[in-house]
Parts: sequence; structure tokens; C-alpha cells
Amino acid sequence: MALTPERIVGDLIDIYQKVDQGQRLSYEDGVRLFQSPNLTAVGYMANIVRERLHGAKTYFVRNQHINYTNICNKFCKFCSFYAKKGGPAPYQMSIDEVKTRLEWHRDANLTEIHMVGGINPRLPYQYYMDLVSVVKQTLPGVHVKAFTAVEIVEIARQGKVSIDQALADLIEAGLDSLPGGGIEILSDRVHAQLFGKKLNGEEWKNVARAASKLGLKQYATMLYGHIETIEERVDHLVQLRDLQDETQNFLTMTPLSFHPEATELEDIPKPTADTDLRNIAVSRLMLDNFEHIKSFWIMNTVPVTQMALWYGADDADGTVHEYEITYKEGEFGNKSQVLNRENMIKMIEEVHRIPVERDSLYNEIVRDEPLKKERQLVPLNVH
Repeated sequence: MALTPERIVGDLIDIYQKVDQGQRLSYEDGVRLFQSPNLTAVGYMANIVRERLHGAKTYFVRNQHINYTNICNKFCKFCSFYAKKGGPAPYQMSIDEVKTRLEWHRDANLTEIHMVGGINPRLPYQYYMDLVSVVKQTLPGVHVKAFTAVEIVEIARQGKVSIDQALADLIEAGLDSLPGGGIEILSDRVHAQLFGKKLNGEEWKNVARAASKLGLKQYATMLYGHIETIEERVDHLVQLRDLQDETQNFLTMTPLSFHPEATELEDIPKPTADTDLRNIAVSRLMLDNFEHIKSFWIMNTVPVTQMALWYGADDADGTVHEYEITYKEGEFGNKSQVLNRENMIKMIEEVHRIPVERDSLYNEIVRDEPLKKERQLVPLNVH
């Protein structure tokens, strides 16, 4: 008997028909996709959308992360990064230290610097301007993606200026786009229980709206796998979709899996591949106005990211030099979490997708560089 779409999707046939016809899915559809035991059907439909938009292309970027301080006054219960008693020692990078870190990877031909940190109330307004400026001075032409909405509000507070003015000043210093993050999940209930000192949902949206008015491109995320419900995940996606309808300013959505190690939520089970793939697939299906869905291999692992490229994801992120938010010194034997260009290409080609190097705005980059000797792919934190 032939394996028809109807046999694959089963009782999700009505959702499949919407997907096949390019119709927008409803909140109720999203809940059913999360509840369905048929993960294969959900992934199958997400792949239809993914290939409709991008074919077999899978994007990656050469990037470096700079986490300029781990001092933070928000005390989020899901965070293992911020300095606390019995936890990570506090640090704050000087501008010279940031420059040194950038110099370490000058030969990697980076196109993007992703820069975020804790909310340290002792950092002055000019420090943030200098952070952006030193990147542009050290690596001319590189794209600076920096500061979550929570950081933007803190920067404006330090400068005693409006959000609009703070963003304008940062753009003048060299800021090119805003990363996702800062809201985790758009739920008043979860906000109150896990990160009540941070922005609420409407405040986060207002920062996004201000950035949109200034033409500053943005990225979106969703942190899942903690105390949120399926219904709250779907509501988050619907709110992002509505905001994108309004602003048309988001480039990519990245579902981020919660890792409970060294947080106040250590009793919560670690993420599974099923959960990771389902969140990526449902995000692809619900966010019809987002061009790209990313699988962040640092959190999802290499093998799950490879699977995700058939479950809706068209972006595998990048080389990710210096990432420190989720994994700490000494974890998994060493701190090396870098996949070089050769590794990225191999990871993508191993699952019969076409690797495409991009810049931060998804312009394709063609380099006249021979592939270096490949090193072994080492999966991190396999679920």
C-alpha cells in the first residue's frame, strides 16, 4: 500500500489540507500539533513549508558570541549564567578585554558578532556605546547583533533617555540588529513565577516596535521545556505572528530548549529530541510570516539539529565561538563548542541538505576558500 500524505498525517488531515493550501493555522491547530502523538506527521507537514520556502538550502553564519558580563540583578530562576553564591564567579569585561576576544578569532573571517550579557546596574551608558564601537573598529564590516530588549531598557535607564533615543545612539555607534531573548515566553503566569524582575510581554513588544520604527532588524526566540504549558507555547507563537504582521521586522525564530542544570529548576527533566523537534516543527507551521526557523545546535546538539533540518528548520546557526550562556567551563570535558566552516558544511551535507553560508540578513556569501581538513563532529550533550 502506497504511503500517501493521508496515511502519514492520519487524524491531522484537516491541518495538512490547510498546510497544503498555504492557509494560516489557528491557535487550536497549534495545540493539536503539540498534543498529537504522531511526531512524524507534524515534522512531515513542517518540512513541506520549509521546502516550499527554501528547498534543500540550509543556512549558517560565521559568528562569535561575546557575553560581556554575568553580573545581573534580575535573578531569573531558569538561569545558570548569572553570578551568584555557590555559582559562577562574577565578571565584567573591559572594552580592551572585548577587543582581545575579538582578536582571538580574527582569522576566522567572522561576519557576525552576537553580544549579550546580564543586567549590571553599575555599567554606564557610554560603556554600551563603546562595546558596539570596539567591535566595528576591530572587525570593520562585521555585523553587530547585540542587546536583548531587557538590556535595551537598562541602557536607556542608564542614559536617562527614551528607548527610541537609546536605540538611535546604539545604531550610530554601529548596532545592526537585535537578537531574540529577553521575554523567554509571552505568558504573564510564567513571567510572574520565573522572571518577574524582567520586562513583561507588552514591554518587550514595545521595544520591538521601537526597533522596527528605526529599521533595526530583529530575531525572535521561545524558551520551552520549563514550567510553560502547551497552550502557553502556542499563545507565544500566535503573539509573535501577530507582532510580525504589525512590524514585518523579524528575520528568524529560534526555539530554545531549557537546560535545567545549575538553575533553580534542576528537578525539571532535561529536554528530549522529541520535544526539540516538535517545537521547531510547530514553530515552522504556525509562523507563516517568518522566513526562517533556526535550530541552535549548541542547545539542541548536532544530531538533533541534523534531524531538525527535516522538521522545519532551514538554519543551523553558526560557528558560535565563545558561547557561555548554557554550558560552563569544564562541562563535557572542555569548553570547545565551536564548529568551524568545514564542520558546518559536513553537518548539513550528512543529512542531504545544501549548506549555504549567509550574513546576518540572509544574503548568501560565496567564498573562494578551499575546505580545510575536516575534524570529527563531536555531539554535545546528546539527549
